[in-house]
Amino acid sequence: MKLLFSRFIAIILLVIPGIAATIGFLKMKDALFEYLSKYGAGSHSQISFDWLHFGIGLLLFAAGIGFLGGWIFFRDRKRNYIGPRFRSKKASAAE
Repeated sequence: MKLLFSRFIAIILLVIPGIAATIGFLKMKDALFEYLSKYGAGSHSQISFDWLHFGIGLLLFAAGIGFLGGWIFFRDRKRNYIGPRFRSKKASAAE
């Protein structure tokens, strides 16, 4: 039962950054789409880009992808699946 609970917690820790990255991507997409749709509508008024939503989306996307990429990188480093360039100095000296 303890192993099942710990695996569930591990999955939750990976799902949350994935959801954050997805929300960030959607916020960036919506900001770009809204800007381009207003630009293409032919309105001659002042068209502004929504930098706040785009910036929040970029931050969420980068944080989520960075966490997932880091988790995969350190897991592969622990299992020695990565190339010699990325191996830790202790593991390289032992070989």
